[in-house]
Amino acid sequence: MESVYKVIELIGTSDKSWEEAARVAVTTASKSLRDLRVAEVKEMDLKIEEGDIVFRVKMSVSFKYQGE
Repeated sequence: MESVYKVIELIGTSDKSWEEAARVAVTTASKSLRDLRVAEVKEMDLKIEEGDIVFRVKMSVSFKYQGE
């Protein structure tokens, strides 16, 4: 069986951890995208806003392409 997958880039944020930032991105994306398959973290960084740390995760997420 042949399949096609689309890959998109997401950035998730959290004030708790990088893991939570990744979870936020995937959970939010799953509300509008179906059949998410793999998420690969590409980059992690911190943003400092008024002395507070915001964890950011840039990731590629794939989902199965549903043709017309």
